[in-house]
Amino acid sequence: MNNTIFFFFYNLAYKSDFFDNLVTFFAVYFLYVVIALAFLFLFRRFNWKEIILLCISGGSAWIVAKILKILIHTPRPFDAFTEMQSLFAETGYAFPSGHTMVASAIAFAIFFTNKKAGYVFMFFALIIGLSRIIAGVHFPIDILGGFVLGAFIAVLLNRVLNLKFN
Repeated sequence: MNNTIFFFFYNLAYKSDFFDNLVTFFAVYFLYVVIALAFLFLFRRFNWKEIILLCISGGSAWIVAKILKILIHTPRPFDAFTEMQSLFAETGYAFPSGHTMVASAIAFAIFFTNKKAGYVFMFFALIIGLSRIIAGVHFPIDILGGFVLGAFIAVLLNRVLNLKFN
């Protein structure tokens, strides 16, 4: 099922230069836009607890993703299927998707302060994940794992910070 879903989305690539460039933007660079938007959103409110939760959630998600990739050693799709190529060069292991994990952690950190904005950021995280499947650098399970683990980190840190600050 993982491969079936992967190839359904991957087969959308290489049909239009415009679409491929758009997918590459969302897969590679949109995370930085999401991070900037998250900081703009929280600095507007200027609540230190919320800013700390955002920073620690995103940073922890990135570190945990790096550690899990080293421990789990899941090959990327273009390594598993040598006849295919990705839209852009990517190195290292696939599980979990670090981009999706960080975006998810940020989304859930924001969700605790503003539900509507949190849903928008969750949508952003899903767009990042989906674009990384279309680009051929992640399987769906990498994206799902990254999304769930990012959410878990934000939930856990929110509880810890609520104990510390309340």
